[in-house]
Amino acid sequence: MVELMSAMTDEAIIARSGRVAVLMGGTSAERDISLKSGRAVCAALARKGVEVIEFDWPRQGIDELRAAGVDRVFIALHGRGGEDGTLQGCLQVLDLPYTGSGVLASALAMDKLRTKFVWQSLGVPTPDFAVAGAGDDPYALVAQLGLPLFVKPAREGSSFGISKVKRIEQLASALDDAARFDSNVLVERCIEGSEYTLGVLESAALPLIRLETPNEFYDFNAKYLADSTRYICPCGLPADVEQALAEQGLLAFDALDCHGWGRLDLMVDRAGKAWFIELNTVPGLTDHSLVPMAAAAAGIDFDRLAVRILGTSFHDGR
Repeated sequence: MVELMSAMTDEAIIARSGRVAVLMGGTSAERDISLKSGRAVCAALARKGVEVIEFDWPRQGIDELRAAGVDRVFIALHGRGGEDGTLQGCLQVLDLPYTGSGVLASALAMDKLRTKFVWQSLGVPTPDFAVAGAGDDPYALVAQLGLPLFVKPAREGSSFGISKVKRIEQLASALDDAARFDSNVLVERCIEGSEYTLGVLESAALPLIRLETPNEFYDFNAKYLADSTRYICPCGLPADVEQALAEQGLLAFDALDCHGWGRLDLMVDRAGKAWFIELNTVPGLTDHSLVPMAAAAAGIDFDRLAVRILGTSFHDGR
């Protein structure tokens, strides 16, 4: 069982929450996933006795949110417009407490490029990279980083626009695909090894999950559609190694000033070195999502997980 850090009990969170709006939907490529996450959270909180309303943001806008008479907000929006600091800033102007990380951390974590700059400055291991765009010279990028490579939009989630490039002939089209989602494109050295994810809840590390997929990488299909993806927890690493990775992960989480909960994705190469890839401040809460899986392995069922995440909205004492 993971020892959670909040002094508030589940009962206190429920009693003090008041009326809660679960914000979901959004306008990013992750809208459908956000709706699934939000509806699952609404059902979980209602089962626990929380007065909760579904709120399709921004189709239902600021005026409706004000009129709804809510006391706090559970953010279940993924991607730009919900996970990038803009919504967090809006809620602060409205003086509404909200779950998870604040404006700065949300903006930094959403931008994979800025995340890497911060991590590099603090010695958090992250793969070598370059910033590119459609039309850039593939040969120069390969000369700098080698092959294989990952090409990804700098500010997108759920693997939208990501390609794994094994041959130089594939690079130009991969750059074009990523540029459809973002003007800033990250070209990253591919780490060959095992893929893991580390959930964080109330400043505590949840059990690591090892991901195995027959796909080229853990792409959108592997995340949300395929039945062939394997989620291995316990992850199979020795306890001391898993503990060391968890400590590194919490350092990477703190480096971006993140709060409350989130999820880090990392690779462990064939020499046993960990490389941190990205950090999600509002990861998915669907039936295929990783934080609920890790929480369940720690003895925290989905309903209680929703309550504990709701509790992160009290970090300023309100």
